[in-house]
Amino acid sequence: MKTVLKSIIIKVTVAGIICLASGMGAVAQTSYSPTAVDITKTIHGPAQGSLIVIGGGTVVPEIWDRFIDLAGGKNARIVVVTNASGTEDYHSTAINELSSRLGKDRVTRLHLKDIDEANDDKLIECLKNASGVYFSGGRQWRISEIYLNTKAHREFFKLLERGGVIAGSSAGASIQGSFLWRGDTTGSDITVGDHTQGLGFMKYTVIDQHVLVRNRQHDLIAFIRSAPDYIGIGLDESTAIVVQGDCFEVIGKSYVAMHKADVENFFFLRAGQLFDMKSFSIITE
Repeated sequence: MKTVLKSIIIKVTVAGIICLASGMGAVAQTSYSPTAVDITKTIHGPAQGSLIVIGGGTVVPEIWDRFIDLAGGKNARIVVVTNASGTEDYHSTAINELSSRLGKDRVTRLHLKDIDEANDDKLIECLKNASGVYFSGGRQWRISEIYLNTKAHREFFKLLERGGVIAGSSAGASIQGSFLWRGDTTGSDITVGDHTQGLGFMKYTVIDQHVLVRNRQHDLIAFIRSAPDYIGIGLDESTAIVVQGDCFEVIGKSYVAMHKADVENFFFLRAGQLFDMKSFSIITE
């Protein structure tokens, strides 16, 4: 698959989102005022709460188990955001899986239509009591267009602040980074496109998915070299990282590719390995 990297605009887009990545707000892609992202003691991960970033494909039971456990087990209240699919009647595997495990009354679908709805307190009420949010797959720019710099966006951060968990697969993985990779409306082959701002749950990060299945393991190299403050995380299918603070654990069936400007090319992590993003090193017992 041919990958298009718009290198001419890399420096411009990186400069435009640098304030979000460092926790000081960013230029909104809409007429609304941007939502400030609080400065935290961590460099990459959330100061409170957990993230599960999944590389797409089949979400294996181990990943669902960890998500539910971090969300409170049988007492979890989950909101599944399905906007990446583009259609509200999208058949959500995540909703079916979580409902079968927890009961339908514990799982709510959120599929808002526009920014006005994402700023409507009544429509986002479900987020205020949620212990977990799951972003399903599709196209990541569809999430960005609706939720970025809105009251709903702020509620996602509040969920983390109270110790909750945010997870997402494929598009729902990439949207968690500060730079939105493959966010172009014309197709996923354009890696730096017309939507470049992620929701920023992970700071100074760019996240790719399906990396080995779709031969994408080299795609982040040029970007990371042009934006040395960032780290790149490429996840294969049925594989996830569980992020707490600046550290994460790899779980699932395959591998995670790690990119940094001063590291030649990249290297892989396997299931069971722990990684410190701050020092960019494997944690050994």
